[in-house]
Amino acid sequence: LANLVQGLNSTDPAVKEKTIAETEKRLHDQETSKEEESKTTVNRTVINTRASVRDGFLAILEKDAKERAKRRKRNEHLANALKEKGNDAFRKGDYVVAIQRYTEGLEKLKDKQELYTNRAQAYLKMHKYEKSIGDCEWALKCNERCIKAYFLMGKAHLALRHYSESRQCYEKILQIDPQKESLIKDCMNEVNLEEKRMKDEERAMKEVQSGKLAALSIKELLQKLDRPDQNILYYTGGIRLLTGAVKDRTEQTLFRTNNGFSILKDNEIVRRGFCGEQKSTAEVDLSVSLLFLWQAVCAGNEENQRLLLTHPDVNAQLPKLLSSGVSEIQKETLALISLYSENENGRRLLVRHQDLTKWLQILMTFVNSTDARASSAMNILSDLTEEERFKTQCRVTLSTDVLPLFAQLLTSAKLVSRAALARCIGIMGNLCADVVIRMQMAECKECWQACLKLVDECFDVSVPKYQECLFAVLGLMMNLLLESNAIIQYFAVDISGRCMSLLRDKDGRIVTRAIGVLSRILPASSSAVEEVVKGGVVKKMIKFLKAGGQITSNYGIKTLSICTRTNRQAQEDLVKSDKRFSVLLKLLDSENEMIVGNAAFCLGQCLVVPGAATSLLNSNVVMILLKHAGGDATRTSVQENAAIALGKLCVAEPRHIFQLRKLNGLAILNSAVKYVHSI
Repeated sequence: LANLVQGLNSTDPAVKEKTIAETEKRLHDQETSKEEESKTTVNRTVINTRASVRDGFLAILEKDAKERAKRRKRNEHLANALKEKGNDAFRKGDYVVAIQRYTEGLEKLKDKQELYTNRAQAYLKMHKYEKSIGDCEWALKCNERCIKAYFLMGKAHLALRHYSESRQCYEKILQIDPQKESLIKDCMNEVNLEEKRMKDEERAMKEVQSGKLAALSIKELLQKLDRPDQNILYYTGGIRLLTGAVKDRTEQTLFRTNNGFSILKDNEIVRRGFCGEQKSTAEVDLSVSLLFLWQAVCAGNEENQRLLLTHPDVNAQLPKLLSSGVSEIQKETLALISLYSENENGRRLLVRHQDLTKWLQILMTFVNSTDARASSAMNILSDLTEEERFKTQCRVTLSTDVLPLFAQLLTSAKLVSRAALARCIGIMGNLCADVVIRMQMAECKECWQACLKLVDECFDVSVPKYQECLFAVLGLMMNLLLESNAIIQYFAVDISGRCMSLLRDKDGRIVTRAIGVLSRILPASSSAVEEVVKGGVVKKMIKFLKAGGQITSNYGIKTLSICTRTNRQAQEDLVKSDKRFSVLLKLLDSENEMIVGNAAFCLGQCLVVPGAATSLLNSNVVMILLKHAGGDATRTSVQENAAIALGKLCVAEPRHIFQLRKLNGLAILNSAVKYVHSI
């Protein structure tokens, strides 16, 4: 028994497993073996002596189990303490000590998964990839669904160039937790890029070994550029020759493998010329040549793009080059950045390695340019707005730097590139998808004033490029009007007045957006409602609703619903303009629930006008409203507004009740009475 208890207490899992098997075998043998069975018969009473032996053995096991539970609890406490010490060392970058503490913790508790994964992570930092994989495998024996183990093992396999194994680890994570799709996409992309990089380098090496002239020329040119203390013109010429030699991916790879990106670090003359604040003509030529070279070596090459952007000097200089004021440098810097912004991998590199807090302001400044720089800058901005992290970074200087510049550009439409300005306005509109940005813009008084001034200028000058600016600024205003604040209320009358003027525009897109702005600004101000009603907005909306498409109808009927909600003049105008409510009845048959709900609301509001309900006696309005009131629209406002309109209709003109009875609709109306507060 002593041997068995000792075996059960062993720290060696193999010994412990063998002892458990031996214990079970002995218990089984005691039950079944006739040789160990002893029965003594005295006066026909059977005494079973094996029971006492078994009970004693089980008591020993039970006692041992309790002792082991106590030891495990104590060891778990010690293991957790050692894990925290290891974590502290890991955070400080002392991976040797971290591994030591995790190992000590595992000596206390062999099956603690976190200690294995933490130690695996430390091994990964020390480039001990096989050991890292081994610890991940042990962690998975403790918990087969351990995502961290698969993640670290995927990283270790990638470092060992085991690409298939790495992908399998990441695929396993996706099976365990499909919510990790974005993370796994990044991981898989990293594997693909690394495999691509290695294949490129193997191919390039073969071309060098085969003695191909194009491959050898890259190395020779780089060696010549490595000569110290030459004239700056020497380096500029050499860089241009090198640029011409880079024709395909092989030359790009050879540039990388021959330390081409170290030219700034190793050559003080080149570095000084490129990084200097005030550049001479020769230094400008050198900088432009370098930008040309980097475009050539980075075009379509993700690894080269990464290396260039993580170079400290290049990383620091990019925003300075954009702001340099030297058109040639700005043009080629924009061209280089475009290589990154036009694809997802490049954008992520920019967001990850660049501080983009001032880029919105810097790139927006190019709207003042009348050449290709303006278009290039807007292309980059448009691409960057697809990245959420860029939007987050834009918040930092939006109020202090960006919005004052934006307002100045809006008020200088005659002096800037109007095509670029239109795109810039559209980009700002897209940035409004970020709630924080939209809120800051909507609270900027200068921004609203500038928007109104641009509308006035565009209205006076009917030129296509101005029309694009007008179209864009109306879209921006629509987005900003998703907010509600005192500034918007202050400008409501002015904004609605501009929109009323724009309803005469020949461009249908402008008219549609003007109606859209009206539908969003009018709820902010009763004064604005009064002004547009006086200006004949109801008649105009009915005209557009007769001929308008889906979007125009949506905005138009919403505008009418806002005006008729509280304004008696609007209600009377609608009854006069829409004879027998033919337009509203048509809208009630729309498949768009928002249009139907607003049409039913308008109808209900206008039934207070004398004679309005009577004009509908020979129509199918009861059947239409009944269908919506008892329908299953996803928007409950459709049922509510239809029920209210139906109730008001029957109150205003009781003869409609006969039609309601014919359609067995009284029950539906009764159930809808709770909505009808004004009956």
